Parts: sequence; structure tokens; C-alpha cells
Amino acid sequence: MSVLMEFSMFPTDTGESKSAYVSKVLQMIRESGVDYKLTPMGTVIETETVGDALAIVERAEQVLSEQDCRRIYSSIKLDIRAGKDGRLTGKIQSVEEKIGKVNT
Repeated sequence: MSVLMEFSMFPTDTGESKSAYVSKVLQMIRESGVDYKLTPMGTVIETETVGDALAIVERAEQVLSEQDCRRIYSSIKLDIRAGKDGRLTGKIQSVEEKIGKVNT
């Protein structure tokens, strides 16, 4: 099984800029060893189970709580598919092939 999860998580009680907080969450994701891709609006990870994906969300909340964030916003989307892996890059390649874009 492959689980793609796109999520964003940031404090709402820490001022306008969020990059210092998001970078702490991203560091945790990188150290976890899961495949991920940072986008301007969130981060996409690929795991083998929904539980593994949600564990990342829980750890992200803990990271922000350790930074004295008292109010945290999160948005989460899941794409769960049996029998397929490597979808973090495979889905993009499939679409790009259909529009004739060649990756170098």
C-alpha cells in the first residue's frame, strides 16, 4: 500500500512569518526517513500506511508545541492506494508524459 499525504501545519499565534516553524517540522520529516516533497503550500510525504502518515502529523504538532506554539492550524489530504509505490514522483511523471514534457 502507498499513502500520499499532503499537509500543512503552522502556528497561528506567532506573528506573520511562519518559515522558522515550518523549517523545524521539515527537519523532523527529513530525519524520519520518509520520502517527501516541499511545496509552496505544504509538504507531501509517502508512507506505507495511514498510521505512519498520521504519526508524522502527530510529531509535527509536538515539534511546534515545543516551540511554545499554543494554537496550531493544520490541513491534511490523503491518497491511499493498494499495490503501488513510488507515487510521490510517479504521479507527476505520468502527467508530464501525457503533456509531452521531457525531464532531463
